Amino acid sequence: MSDDGVHGRVRASYDTVAEEYRKRIGGELAFKVMDRALLGVVLEEAAGGTVADLGCGPGHITGWLGERGATAVGVDLSPAMVAVARREHPGAEFRVGDLLALPAADGEFAAAVALYSVIHLEPGELRPAFEEMRRVLRPSGVLLVSFHRGTEVKTLDEWWGHRVDVDFRSLEPDTVADLLTEAGFTVTARLERDPYPEEAPTRRGYLLARRT
Repeated sequence: MSDDGVHGRVRASYDTVAEEYRKRIGGELAFKVMDRALLGVVLEEAAGGTVADLGCGPGHITGWLGERGATAVGVDLSPAMVAVARREHPGAEFRVGDLLALPAADGEFAAAVALYSVIHLEPGELRPAFEEMRRVLRPSGVLLVSFHRGTEVKTLDEWWGHRVDVDFRSLEPDTVADLLTEAGFTVTARLERDPYPEEAPTRRGYLLARRT
């Protein structure tokens, strides 16, 4: 993120909750039927190429992709999250990095997912982040983005009993789609769903886009 203060607060907050996050969120794909289906689409689109999990947290999505035959690379801003991910999913590769300066070569990935990771970006950082995602995708590579739908900005100073300082920004699908288009993607699919009982009560949005 461009502002060191915001960047530092997000990183420190996720460092603080890394172990608790793994315990509470690490098994979420067991009940997220739609997410599994969309990740399956990403795997097919990747056609055996490397898939990036951008904002990977404790690595459960990266691990799931790897268990299904993909070469998977997880990237996260939080060193503590990356340490947890490496411990829990030793078969995958994990890198510490920022969505605005991804630690990857041009065209390195066949596909990428950014599941609820862009919600911590400032509004002016979304397009640069999508441009960076386009950079690391090969021509015609696909990107799956998910987010909480809306316009709310929620600031947490306490999370699961830990002191934090992090903003969660809900986003409107049309806004995200327009920014993806401006960044050099073609949006090929849009989906929305209500939350599962185990989730926070927000409507979820998904966009599948292809590098043009």
